[in-house]
Amino acid sequence: MAAVAQTTPLSRLLWPTLAWIIALIFFFPIFWLVFTSFKTDADAVKPEHLFFFTPTLENYANMTENYDYWRFAINSVITATFATAFALVVGVPAAYAMAFDPSRHTKDILVWMLSTKMLPAAAVLYPMTFLTKNMLGLFDTHFLIIVVLCLINLPIVIWMLFTYFKEIPKDIIEAGKMDGGSTWGEIKDILIPLAWGGIASTALLTFIFCWNEAYWTVRLTTIDAATLSKLIEGNRAPEGLFFGRLSAVSTAAVGPIVVLGWFCQKQLVQGLTFGAVK
Repeated sequence: MAAVAQTTPLSRLLWPTLAWIIALIFFFPIFWLVFTSFKTDADAVKPEHLFFFTPTLENYANMTENYDYWRFAINSVITATFATAFALVVGVPAAYAMAFDPSRHTKDILVWMLSTKMLPAAAVLYPMTFLTKNMLGLFDTHFLIIVVLCLINLPIVIWMLFTYFKEIPKDIIEAGKMDGGSTWGEIKDILIPLAWGGIASTALLTFIFCWNEAYWTVRLTTIDAATLSKLIEGNRAPEGLFFGRLSAVSTAAVGPIVVLGWFCQKQLVQGLTFGAVK
């Protein structure tokens, strides 16, 4: 008979307590961000108002009335959504080809794509700025930001999808070929239904990366295509004069992505559980 591990009362108390402590440590910065957003700029820098203060919605009202929050938020939604969609449009066929029809160069290509993530972004900032502003006329456009975000996340997308696709038995794809299915039919009718959980997880992670991207969105935009990262950058002050206002802007930028991540994670878990039960 297999030995059954015995749990002591101490371990049953210790591990949940340790898990809660670690979770609270990770959550504390978000809590403090939201907490500070209800302080005035003056209260946010005063030690005596660290925990005890009069809550106010002044920062949120100021953000929506004077800083055109919704325009920045819409730009973030547009760029993150389309960059994620384009990355998947390119990544799904690429990962499909590498997973089910590999060549002797497939591993080299995968390693090369991953190595591009090691390139310092600052190394190509000035050439790209000069090229897009003075030659192509694409500076501060949605198209430029979408293309840049798509390209910088494409290696991760292909690697993740390749890993998920490798879990699917190749015999299923070959059976589809024997039935006379086209390549697009195999992807649409066989691959995507079998790997929808992996594709959805990849899409969610890519969307979060695109939403949180600050380096390129701040430096390649001014007004027209500026995202929430640009709005946060505009409210930053090294003297700490705008802590309350900056916390409100950051909370409004972080809030949607936290809610989206929680909702999608819940739906994915429920869908995978339901599929396993079926």
